[in-house]
Amino acid sequence: MKITVVGFWGAYPEQEEATSCYLVEHNGMKVVIDCGSGAVSQLQRYTELKDVDAVVFSHYHADHIADLGVIQYARIVDKALERTSDSLLMYGHQEDKAAFQSLTKEPAVEGLPYSEGESLQFGEMKFTFCRTDHPVPCFAIRVEAAGRSAVYTADTTYLDELVQFSKGADLLIAETSFYADQDSKPFGHMNSVEAGRMARKAGVGHLVLTHLPHFGNYEDLVKEARGEFGGEVELAAGGKVFKL
Repeated sequence: MKITVVGFWGAYPEQEEATSCYLVEHNGMKVVIDCGSGAVSQLQRYTELKDVDAVVFSHYHADHIADLGVIQYARIVDKALERTSDSLLMYGHQEDKAAFQSLTKEPAVEGLPYSEGESLQFGEMKFTFCRTDHPVPCFAIRVEAAGRSAVYTADTTYLDELVQFSKGADLLIAETSFYADQDSKPFGHMNSVEAGRMARKAGVGHLVLTHLPHFGNYEDLVKEARGEFGGEVELAAGGKVFKL
């Protein structure tokens, strides 16, 4: 399994970068997790848009879904030009009915539901979901293939349920919206210490800090997370690849 960081900023993208977006590939299947602001432009560095099989959204906040419409348009164009005959599958939860309905764009894009406790299968990749603590319904995502696993926390506060969901993962991509001395809980997010604590208690192999803030010294985030977690810790960055 190969995971490429396409976008990693929280709230809005810095110049020539993107907010939350990750490309997951295994044995020819290509699934995008979240498609935030600037994501479609950056995604084309790593794949042709016509080759994306599915997009899975953790939740419907703008920094995770801003490029929804343009990736839909891309598939409409690609089908019209006969670059592909495949419809793009888009998966989201149904707890926001209007947002879920926006996933479908006939005749080229089909919106489909997921729910906690169920799994999605993309080739040999299995996706499962865990509800997070955020101001709107949001779900962390675990991807498993060929005996390896990765967990993406999406947006959340620190939760024991997410520790259990992340148990033994080879890779934890954890949102880190704040520094150690900042209280992230009122905003529905985690700070660096909490991300490190989650990695340690879950016994993961490798921690990647993402959904980064637009202030401070980012190396401090790494140092603070390392105070809790003794494994490998690094910052997400556009184009970083993790092979599991």
